[in-house]
Amino acid sequence: MLSTELLLLAVPAVLLTGLSKGGFGGAFGGIAVPLLALAVPPTQAAAIMLPILCTADVVGLRAYYGKWDVANLKIMLPGALLGVLLGALTFGMFNERVIGLLIGGIAVAFVLLNLLRPPTSTAGLPPARGKGTLLSALSGFTSFVAHAGGPPVMMHLLPQQLDKVRYVATINVFFLLTNAVKLLPYALLGQFSADNLLSSLALAPLVPLGVWAGLRLQARVNHVWFYRIARTGLLLAGLQLIVKNL
Repeated sequence: MLSTELLLLAVPAVLLTGLSKGGFGGAFGGIAVPLLALAVPPTQAAAIMLPILCTADVVGLRAYYGKWDVANLKIMLPGALLGVLLGALTFGMFNERVIGLLIGGIAVAFVLLNLLRPPTSTAGLPPARGKGTLLSALSGFTSFVAHAGGPPVMMHLLPQQLDKVRYVATINVFFLLTNAVKLLPYALLGQFSADNLLSSLALAPLVPLGVWAGLRLQARVNHVWFYRIARTGLLLAGLQLIVKNL
């Protein structure tokens, strides 16, 4: 069950996860596992967070149902399945720190390049199939090994400048299905102990509160500020991955 130390870290982690998924497409959700990992081993932190992430995906689905971008999902979901499969087959083989540093460095570079030059907008154009599949596969893989799938998929969607609701809905349904697929291999790998599941169950009631806060906050920002916040979230996620894995 939850120790006092784990509880103090888990409450803000879960609320931030819900807020992020409810309003900003998971832009700030990557902090949850590193926070929990201050109190428990990283693999246990990931196991506790997976049911929480699934709960947040389901709660957010009601607000965004049917508002996602179908053209993007047709490209992204097959890539994510390939990434999850690779993560399951190679579980424990890759150095998680190297993966985290790589993803963090790419995310930071992506944001900084867009600050140094006008961002390349693909608004109104069909989503790039090759790039989208590759980034989605990378997202599925990093999501499986460390719940750090946000940066790659954000790098695919941000240049498209989708309507903010369509953007969040697309990311939410992407991770709803990706996280659901992860449940079976996590169970087969013995990640869901009774203690981990009880911890997840104890934290689950916080999820709707976080999602509700995210929905309220998103409604108060316009398109321009939404994408500024999303890019800030991507930058912070990248920096967090670099610092954590150094």
